[in-house]
Amino acid sequence: MTSRLSDILQQGVLRAAIHTSNRALVQVQGDVLKGVSPALAERLARELRVSLRPVVYNGAGAVVADAGKDIWDIAFLAIDPMRANSISFTRPYVVIEATYATRADSPFQDVADVDRKNVTVLTSAGSAHDLYLSKTLCHAQLERADKSPPSLEQFRNGRGDVVSGVRESLQREFGNDDAFRILPGVLTNVEQAMVLPGAANPLISELDAFVARAIDDGFVARHLNREGK
Repeated sequence: MTSRLSDILQQGVLRAAIHTSNRALVQVQGDVLKGVSPALAERLARELRVSLRPVVYNGAGAVVADAGKDIWDIAFLAIDPMRANSISFTRPYVVIEATYATRADSPFQDVADVDRKNVTVLTSAGSAHDLYLSKTLCHAQLERADKSPPSLEQFRNGRGDVVSGVRESLQREFGNDDAFRILPGVLTNVEQAMVLPGAANPLISELDAFVARAIDDGFVARHLNREGK
């Protein structure tokens, strides 16, 4: 497996694009990246017997935009058909929930309450929940936040009636703040996969086999549990 998969290497190192906006998968501790996605990148680098060079992004949209620019060799992204024109996906290594946060005094009690006229939904541009909301919102107004500052910070500062996000990210940002609530219910389930640049990349089956082994031998579960998931 590794002899063919080593063909993904362009510079003798494994350049792994890791975006830090999904706190269920990546946690930043000083200059160190923790979580299941960095752990998978480290494991693959060991199997390929090369050093790992993280290419850090603030959000998923920028990772997709750089596909095919010879900036990264592998990445970690949510599966979405709109992205399949420029990247190839493995099977998901984890499925996570996206939902909304709102302010404590808002009328919303559940995810299903949000899609109404005169409601503004703030989302992170290019995220999996942005792609989902773009296709499904019928009445509410969708606004996209770029990464400076990120959507959760903009929401905290007063923009939008609700903000979409991965449940773990919303809990970390707002869970201990009485001024905000995390809504029950699921906006969408987000399947997270490892990816290669290019549509129908011929090496994706090799990377998929790597992901399958990491799931089957408990590696993924151990690193998810290590972060309290």
